[in-house]
Amino acid sequence: MPTMNFMTRFYRNPILSGRLISENILKVLPLVLAAGVLFFATACEENPSKIGAGLLPGSDYVTITSTDSMIVKSYTMYKESVQSQNPTVSYLGDMWDPYFGTTTGGFVSQLWLEDSLTSADFVAIDSVRLYLHILTAKGDTTAGHILKISEISKMLYYDTDTVYYSNQNPSLTGDSWTAELPALRSDTVTDIVVTFDTTFGAHLTRDRSMCFMSTTKDDFRSYFKGLKFEIVPSANPVFLSMSIASVGSYSTPVNYFTVYTHNGSGDFNYYDFPLDAQHTSAKYNLFSHIFSDAEPGKMIQHINDGYEDTLSYMQNMNGVYTRINIPYLKTMKSNPDLKNIAINKARLVIPFVLNSTTDIIYAKTIPSTIYLRFKDYNGSQYLVSDYSTAGSTFYDGTPDTVTTMSYNVNLATYLQQYLEDTSDSITTDLELFLPSTSDYNAIVTANKNHRRVKFEFTYTKF
Repeated sequence: MPTMNFMTRFYRNPILSGRLISENILKVLPLVLAAGVLFFATACEENPSKIGAGLLPGSDYVTITSTDSMIVKSYTMYKESVQSQNPTVSYLGDMWDPYFGTTTGGFVSQLWLEDSLTSADFVAIDSVRLYLHILTAKGDTTAGHILKISEISKMLYYDTDTVYYSNQNPSLTGDSWTAELPALRSDTVTDIVVTFDTTFGAHLTRDRSMCFMSTTKDDFRSYFKGLKFEIVPSANPVFLSMSIASVGSYSTPVNYFTVYTHNGSGDFNYYDFPLDAQHTSAKYNLFSHIFSDAEPGKMIQHINDGYEDTLSYMQNMNGVYTRINIPYLKTMKSNPDLKNIAINKARLVIPFVLNSTTDIIYAKTIPSTIYLRFKDYNGSQYLVSDYSTAGSTFYDGTPDTVTTMSYNVNLATYLQQYLEDTSDSITTDLELFLPSTSDYNAIVTANKNHRRVKFEFTYTKF
C-alpha cells in the first residue's frame, strides 16, 4: 500500500505577538486539507499486488523459505585402502603430528629408457646418479637421511582397467640399494643429486638386449619392472614431496637416474632412466597412517565408529576425512509438497579449530581449500557439481580467517541435481576431505559443539 509522509516543522518566535497566530493558521490550513483528501483517497485504494488475485490460479504464486537451523551430523572416517595410481604428487618419508600421529609416504614406479642400449659400447660403469626435483621438504632437512630403492618383481601396467592402492606393497626381488640424501631446503623448490653405488647401474644394464622400449613386444619394463622408493625411518624424520607424473611431449624430465659409462677406448657416455618421462608409465603412491602415535591428550578418539563427537578431522595423503549427514535432504526429496522448488542458496558453514599453542593449527597453516564429494549408489565418488560445473570460485571451500573462522562450502547446484534426479544415482552421502597434495590437516567442529556447523538453505517454491 503506498504511503506518504509529511514532515512539517513549526518554529516559535517569542518576538511575534498573538495577532500573527491567525495568519499562521491560514497558511497551514491548505496543507492540512490536502493531507486529509489524500488520506481518504489512499484508504480506499486496493493493494496493487492483490488486484485480480481472484482471477489467478494458486500455482502462479511463489514462496521463498530460508533457514539455517537444519541439523548437520558429522563423523570422522578412514579408509586404509584407496586408489593411488598415476598421482600428480608423490611423497617420501615420515611426518608426525600431535593430533594425527605418524604418516609415512613412499611410491612405486616404472623406469623409462630414453635411448636403446642394445648396441651400446661400454665396458664399465663409472657412477650412477639420481636427480630429483623436490617440491617441499618438512621436518629435519639436514643431510644424512637414507633413501632406499628396491626392485619389484611384478610388472606394472598403465591402463584404465588396472588399479593400484595406497596400501598395496609390491612384491620385491630382494635386490635393493641405499644412498644418503644431501641437505635440503624447506622454504623453496630444490634440485638434488643422490649418488648410488655402481652395482645398481650394472644391475639395470646386465642384459642390454632388453634395454629398449617398444609398444608391440616385451621391452625394458618387462625386464626391469620398476622400483619401490622409501626413506629409512629415523629419530628426526623428513618428509618430501615431488611430482613423477609424465612431463608430456613439450617438457624435459626432472626426476631421473643417469648411468655414466666408458668404453675400451676411454670414450665416455651416459644413459638416462626417467621417472617422469615424456611417455606415460605406471606408478602409484604408498601411504600409511598410525593414529596411535599421536599425543594421548590430543589423539583422535573416534574413527569409523559412528560416534557424534564434538570435533571432526580431515587429513591429507588419504588420511581421515569427515562424513556429513543432513537428514532433512532425504525428507525433502520424498515430500510431494516440495516437488517444484528452485534452490536459491545451499551453504555449509563449518567452523575450524585454532589453538594458541605452538604445536598445531593456526589460521595461516590450515588448508587453503576443503573439498566436498558425494557417492553414487555404486560407491563411485565425485566432487559436488558446484566445483566441477558451477566453478571453484562459486563452490568456495576456503576459510574465513578474519571474522567467522569457518569454511564456507556452496552446494546449491549439487542439491538441485539431487532433488531432480529420478534415477537415484545421486545420494546424500557427503564427505569433506583434503587432497593428497594439501600441505596441512584440518580440525573442524561437529555435532553438539557450541560452535555448530550450519546449513544455510533458501529455496523458492512454485
